[in-house]
Amino acid sequence: MFMLRNVSKFLFGDASKESIIEIPQGQLYLVRPLSVKGYSELIFKDAAASIRRTGQEFQYQLVIQRAYEEGEEELLAEEDGEDAGVEGLGGEKDEKTFLLDPSLQFRTDIRQTGEKVFAWRDLSGDYGDLWEFVCDSSVKPETAALFERVSLQCQYERKFRQSHERASEQDLEDLTFDEEPIPEASPLASPVSKSPVLPPTPDTTALFPNTAKEKMSKKVVGKGKEPVQEEGPTVAPPSAAHPESRTVLADDVAELHLFDFPSGTFIKQDPAVHARVLEVGNWDYWLQITGEEREWLGQPIIPEINPVFNFEYQSFIFNHYLEDGSAYSWLLKFPTEKGLESFQSGTMQALWEHLNQIKWAKSKETDQQYVLDAFNDLTMEDAPDAEEEEDEEEDYEDADDGKRSEHYDSDESEDDVVTRDEDGNVNSQLAVGYKHDRSFVVRGSKIGVFKHTPDNHLEFSTNISKVQTPKGKLFSPNKVMLHAEDTNMILQNTDDPNSLYRMDLEYGKVVDEWKVHDDITVRTFAPEKKFAQMTGEQTFLGLSGNALYRIDPRLSGNKLVDTDLKTYVSKNDFSAAATTEKGHIAVASNKGDIRLFDRLGINAKTLIPALGDPIIGMDVSADGRWVLATTRTYLLLIDALQKDGKNAGKLGFEKAFAKDDKPQPRRLGLTPSHVAQFQHETKQPIAFTTAHFNTGLDDKETTIITATGPFIVTWSLKKVLANRKDPYSIKRYSEEVKADNFKFGSDKNLIVALPNEVNMVAKRALQRPTRESIASPARVGTPRRSGARGSYLGRNEIVNSPY
Repeated sequence: MFMLRNVSKFLFGDASKESIIEIPQGQLYLVRPLSVKGYSELIFKDAAASIRRTGQEFQYQLVIQRAYEEGEEELLAEEDGEDAGVEGLGGEKDEKTFLLDPSLQFRTDIRQTGEKVFAWRDLSGDYGDLWEFVCDSSVKPETAALFERVSLQCQYERKFRQSHERASEQDLEDLTFDEEPIPEASPLASPVSKSPVLPPTPDTTALFPNTAKEKMSKKVVGKGKEPVQEEGPTVAPPSAAHPESRTVLADDVAELHLFDFPSGTFIKQDPAVHARVLEVGNWDYWLQITGEEREWLGQPIIPEINPVFNFEYQSFIFNHYLEDGSAYSWLLKFPTEKGLESFQSGTMQALWEHLNQIKWAKSKETDQQYVLDAFNDLTMEDAPDAEEEEDEEEDYEDADDGKRSEHYDSDESEDDVVTRDEDGNVNSQLAVGYKHDRSFVVRGSKIGVFKHTPDNHLEFSTNISKVQTPKGKLFSPNKVMLHAEDTNMILQNTDDPNSLYRMDLEYGKVVDEWKVHDDITVRTFAPEKKFAQMTGEQTFLGLSGNALYRIDPRLSGNKLVDTDLKTYVSKNDFSAAATTEKGHIAVASNKGDIRLFDRLGINAKTLIPALGDPIIGMDVSADGRWVLATTRTYLLLIDALQKDGKNAGKLGFEKAFAKDDKPQPRRLGLTPSHVAQFQHETKQPIAFTTAHFNTGLDDKETTIITATGPFIVTWSLKKVLANRKDPYSIKRYSEEVKADNFKFGSDKNLIVALPNEVNMVAKRALQRPTRESIASPARVGTPRRSGARGSYLGRNEIVNSPY
């Protein structure tokens, strides 16, 4: 309780803020247990509860504010007139306000279902009428307990006309009303969260002790019900001894906090530790944290620590891994901004030198600032007027959740649940059609073809059972790309790095082998333009480790176009490429740098510095404004539009950025606490699949999709650009996601390939990352076939069906 007192003191301390504390998501009901008007009425389907200051000393208001879905407010205004929903503060349509006074008999409870509920008297209603605010399931018990405590402190100030700091625990206990149980409201079966759920900030999350959880757990859960046994608090693991150091890059004092998995909060471990960044030789660096009484942790400084620096809260959050693969999330809170800057400088120098094996001092000052900006936390503070982006309602039915086999007897026995090929192959790649509603899934030397149905399912169409060269040699494609109005598929075979193969999809067989060059290999390839596969365009781009070129299959002999070849003397180690609608080209490397070209055969217009992590995938918005790079542990979103100088309004593809005007990167990563929770659940490190924008001829990019392990992750571009907290949503499956993308022309439907299943899911099925959504896997059914029961597929349709 002492710590709750400290937290509420912190909340009350900033008198410049109107709102003292907020519950960001819930539902408001008016419950009339004794009334003939009806038992329960849902007033606000989506609402936020807050406690606000008023203009008078010692008086506070409980405010319940309605949250509109996107476009709903404008629709109501059209229906009810221009003034609808705009009645000012306290307007009945948007907001309910209540003076916090003991007469409200404000109380709290926790349901058998785990929902936190606040209730108070309806002073203008009949006897027994209550207002009830049912918290969203994402609201933590600690937050609800703190909200109740602040309400008691406000009531104390109104009653005694003095500061709550003079109140004893007994004084507050005397104001607690628990004489009558809270009657059950009638919540929806599955309330949909609409408002943003704000993650606890470093200032408050670390201050909740077990007393907060104990207070909530004491609530009655029903006669004869056993209390739920929760996971015990997270305990710091033993520290590894640090190797002998050569140089100390940083040594600063900070407060140490450890992320507690059961409560979802950071718990203070030590009020003052020494955090040191040490050089240990051979481009290796070490992070050591030591307190007065113990060594807390030691670990190498590598990209997997997922460093995030937040200057608003003067904190540094990072991940810590043990040899058994378990992960922890730590937070260092520095007493001064200067201390955080010093530690950031040492940490980023160590990480950059480890990745690039070049001394930090040799890099340009602008490149250094680019690296530092990329690792600053850009998503901790909400934009003042940013609204939550919501999915529009669509006609969509979930696929059958039953597990379906890839092999069935002729009678389609329901007892058959074999889900593995005898050869051990699993789904590996996904190609989504632009011209026609088809998706293609590579599985060893087979390719499954799936039709997109009007009700947003995938329906099995046919199976290409043998992928083989024109000479009859079977192979498993390691990369595929649809081509020429989706009539062809270009295939790559790792056994022949100098050639590509063309499959005619009308016949379902490889008909051509294209020798690109005798000496130049094909590491990867990309379309000539963003939407080239919707046309009859024959040429496309190819990359080797140090060359960028055009491939024209119509040429006799080798297919590389010599006049469109750009070769670098140094080994750039190119790894990925993407094109815009106009044909501008973004090329990335395993070194982590990105080059922007307006055409082939010339030097890049812009070179974006490397953070050091290899880039495994690229995408570009159709207009070229946004460049999206994928590394193993984070995405990088780069604005290619120049804002100032003589080239203002031009893209980095067209004109070079000024030397001192690098584009500001946005590093899109999971928060360290979510990374730790992911790995706590799966025992797998973060490893993103290539990220994609949603795409369509007339569609704007609004969403980014990727996956790691069993998790699909989508970022809302609107939230990212508005600097929203946690701008991503997730969906967990029971197996690893092998490939993923959007249906062409939609940002609402995602196509997901698991090892042995493929399906289309609605984006709205994804949830905000919480302990529950991270821990709870979903299941997905194999796509159905036309005319079949459920999603059953016949044996021949999967294994040996001709195209």
